[in-house]
Amino acid sequence: MKTECTPKQLAFQSLGRREVIGRFDGGRITSDGGGLLLREVDHRIGLLDRLAGCFTDYRNPESIEHSVRELVAQRVYGLALGYEDLNDHDVLCRDSTLALLVGKQDL
Repeated sequence: MKTECTPKQLAFQSLGRREVIGRFDGGRITSDGGGLLLREVDHRIGLLDRLAGCFTDYRNPESIEHSVRELVAQRVYGLALGYEDLNDHDVLCRDSTLALLVGKQDL
């Protein structure tokens, strides 16, 4: 007798118009799925917004590609997911899961 203990999919906070769904069918796979749970918690408590608010951004606004909040989120999520070496971010900048975590909508 087969038991169904795991739901077929989990719905997470959307990103703009994009739905974020965790599935267990072996489709597109990431080892960083736990970051989605951290993102859910942050949406509720606003920790990254408060951390980003501690910084004064002296950069030229016309030259900014990534907000302070996105930079803080990249670093915090990177550390939480085990990417403590900043060199990892050279590769992770093209990772769709990390882009989702930091709120980039142009995935």
